[in-house]
Amino acid sequence: MVHSLTIFTSGELRFAFSLTLVAGLVTGLGSALAFFAKRTHLRFLAWSLAFSAGVMLYVSFVDILPKSAESLGRSYPGTTAALLSNLGFFGGLIFMAIIDALVPKAENPHELRAEADLKQLKANHGTDAQPGVEHQQLRRMGLFTAMAIAIHNFPEGMATFLSALEDPATGVAIAIAISLHNIPEGISVSVPIFFATGRRGRAFVYSFLSGLAEPVGGLVAALMLGWLLPPKIIGLIFAGVAGIMVYISIDELLPTARQYGKSHEVLAGIVGGMAVMAASLLLLKS
Repeated sequence: MVHSLTIFTSGELRFAFSLTLVAGLVTGLGSALAFFAKRTHLRFLAWSLAFSAGVMLYVSFVDILPKSAESLGRSYPGTTAALLSNLGFFGGLIFMAIIDALVPKAENPHELRAEADLKQLKANHGTDAQPGVEHQQLRRMGLFTAMAIAIHNFPEGMATFLSALEDPATGVAIAIAISLHNIPEGISVSVPIFFATGRRGRAFVYSFLSGLAEPVGGLVAALMLGWLLPPKIIGLIFAGVAGIMVYISIDELLPTARQYGKSHEVLAGIVGGMAVMAASLLLLKS
């Protein structure tokens, strides 16, 4: 279990931060796909999101939470350590729920509309935006969506960074999972701004910038470790990270996957993600 930043090499720190940076920048990829993809493979997207949810759910319950309890067990008796680990886990869930509650529904990136946005974008491809109240509202929605996504990306960046430091293989899996769900979020930012301004470049920039909150979260996590926090605090942080990832899976990944795909395909993606994560953890321990 992680104790402080000083026990890591510069290479390990660069690797963890690089994963966090890539996961955040994929938000801009969603914008690019919205503009340049000839057609969207929504069923594949649904399967990928469900696969990501399986990875994050499995690693949260099977790997991260037990390590949190193990770290807390160095400072507290077994029952107390387990209780604190669970409190940290539910604290992560509540933290993400509060963030969602503070974001207006119309601008919340979890309110799924990427498919409709893509269809409208294709229908209006090549047309210039006209000034008016409607376009001002669209621009406002796009800007607020960008801010909402930045707020959500911040704790996700912390989760990716800390997980990559604890276990590089787990960090890669989590970074891929978060990257996949950042694609439709990028679409949600770029499409309304494009319709409001008629400028693809501006839409892409706002989408790109909203993803930068992810590496900022990673930097904050690095600062927290640099403060030489004791194992009991680090254990609580990791329990919170598990809660954050479970919330992301249940509130973001699975509803989106269910909307874009068929129920059995979504289930297959979840099981597949869990199986791949289980196999990777077994290989690492062998």
